[in-house]
Amino acid sequence: MKNLFDDFNPISSKQWKQKIQFELNGADYNETVVWNSPEDITVKPFYHKDEFEGVAPINTKASEFSICQNIFVHDLEKTIIRANDSINRGAESIRFTIEDENTDVTKLLESLPLEKISIYFHLTFISIDFVKKIEAIAKKENATIFCNLDPIGQLAKDGNWFVTKEKNNFETLNLISEATENLSIISIDSGVYQNAGANMVQQIAYSLGQANEYFNKITTIKKPIVFEVSVGTNYFFEIAKLRALRQLFNLIAKEYNPNLECHLLVSPTKRNKTLYDYNVNMLRTTTECMSAILGGADAIANLPYDALYHKDNEFGDRIARNQLLILKHESYFDKVNNPADGSYYIESLTHQLAEKALNLFKDIEANGGFLKQLNDGIIKRKIQESADKEQELFDAGKEILLGTNKYPNKNDRMKDDLELYPFVKIKPRKTLITPIIEKRLAEQVEYDRIKAEK
Repeated sequence: MKNLFDDFNPISSKQWKQKIQFELNGADYNETVVWNSPEDITVKPFYHKDEFEGVAPINTKASEFSICQNIFVHDLEKTIIRANDSINRGAESIRFTIEDENTDVTKLLESLPLEKISIYFHLTFISIDFVKKIEAIAKKENATIFCNLDPIGQLAKDGNWFVTKEKNNFETLNLISEATENLSIISIDSGVYQNAGANMVQQIAYSLGQANEYFNKITTIKKPIVFEVSVGTNYFFEIAKLRALRQLFNLIAKEYNPNLECHLLVSPTKRNKTLYDYNVNMLRTTTECMSAILGGADAIANLPYDALYHKDNEFGDRIARNQLLILKHESYFDKVNNPADGSYYIESLTHQLAEKALNLFKDIEANGGFLKQLNDGIIKRKIQESADKEQELFDAGKEILLGTNKYPNKNDRMKDDLELYPFVKIKPRKTLITPIIEKRLAEQVEYDRIKAEK
């Protein structure tokens, strides 16, 4: 069969650039059509294959991503009913948030079809006995369970370590690691950095720095480490962020355990979500979930459009789950592995993000490691600097949230619809370090609007 491209002479990237420069009529190429992101990532007007020869591919399994349902465990019986209903309606994994150490986790797990779903636990405590109960079920049922324990993440966002009977949280984690064979027990809450305003290079580097602390403090890590990542609406950048994170994790992990993998549990960010014109949140979360799939997420837990101001409810959960079902079964996002392969733009973003994040990671390690910089307040200060820059852009109308700082509906009213307090809560208490606070871009604007409502 004749190759139609044989009739055309190949054009190099140099020739394309010369043509663009000619069309600019003397304007400077770099100042006119090249721009830099907040991470200092250079974005060009075109990308060409001759710039990417020899670049190693990044393997992602988009066809295997699972739809995850978030469930807060309060009333156990209601939780069991809700979890099974979610599974019957399309959920392929469940993330349970548990605050009460006395929760009958054995009964909870035995009430679920563990042979066809995977389970994630987000625990607000650390307990060897509790995890042993989960381990027993995982062994008995040959279940896939991720018990996401992240003491460093707890310190970062709360200011204090988990309360434990042992000498410290790492001793407890080591004892848990020794007592379990069937669970993935370590996770990194990368989302706290994104939701607090860290740029993408910081998000990757801090997550890897945190992982490196666990590599050095936990004697044996047998199962994949879970990265709980938040993604925003910078579509191609977020795809590249996930790919760069996986690439760098593999690079660092092989120094400790060449067979260790990372598992990406991805959710849309809260940082760009809004109270007013809240239906736009569905558009935001849809594109964010698309980035997650194409970037290689292993599981995606969507954020309901009303999560900021409503308690958990069946309608919001169903809409969020259906967004993923549509992407998977009607938009065919699960039909191709490595979907970003061959996109020179995404390859370039991935390479630049990975290079800058690796340099930041090395700088953190050269200056005492992530935990030292967290305790010294350096991590929080750097995130705050990045967040302040983004906030200035939003306040100046240069970073746009439709319906909030662009084309707002002045007749919209929200005061009487708030079931949850949607702003940063100030609760003075004694902490070891100043915690990293998650804050949305639109908070001050929305706070002022609600106060002004009649």
